[in-house]
Amino acid sequence: MGVMIELIASDGFRLSAYRASAKGKARGGLVVAQEIFGVNSHITSVCDAYAEDGYDAIAPALFDRYERGVDIGYTPAEIAKGRELKAKVTLDAALADVAAARDALASSGKVGIVGYCWGGYIAWMSASRVSGLACAVSYYGGGITDAVGETPRCPVLAHFGERDSVIPIAAVKQFAAAHPEAEIHVYPADHGFNCDQRGSYDPSSARLARERSLQFLRKHIG
Repeated sequence: MGVMIELIASDGFRLSAYRASAKGKARGGLVVAQEIFGVNSHITSVCDAYAEDGYDAIAPALFDRYERGVDIGYTPAEIAKGRELKAKVTLDAALADVAAARDALASSGKVGIVGYCWGGYIAWMSASRVSGLACAVSYYGGGITDAVGETPRCPVLAHFGERDSVIPIAAVKQFAAAHPEAEIHVYPADHGFNCDQRGSYDPSSARLARERSLQFLRKHIG
């Protein structure tokens, strides 16, 4: 079980974040980039699970600049609210908040980032524009295929679902062709397949993606 902390971004903005710490000496640090639903119970459980795997994990509240304490679920009304909040976010501000989480993890060792849905896009953009990251993992990153022109500074692992209507498989194939340096996997699943609170949850795909993610983190962080 983690705790809420405060981060200070480079522009002086103070934002909240959820931190889960590894037991004993950490293998390294991991920034966890949220979906459009805020730092909700799914994201905190993701942090807790990575802490169990030996990583100090921090999920910065990327909506705090626009509305504090966002913690919503997956009903149509909540999805609409999440999309409304996401539309207010500037990329530069989100990456500054990611960098603040990276800095807070400096004492943990090497630091990577993992993101889900919109956070998967943030993970990809962080790999390209935020210095000091050892690796990045993106789960069904909405918008990632539209940012195909970015050049990552660190190793990238990306997970996609072949039945994901948000990210057409044709766009995934184009992304993979443009970035042969990235490790890309496609699963027989829909968008959000990793989240056990959503109807699109696919246990077998989530389990395999997690195994691959941990192997990737072991290789590039420790």
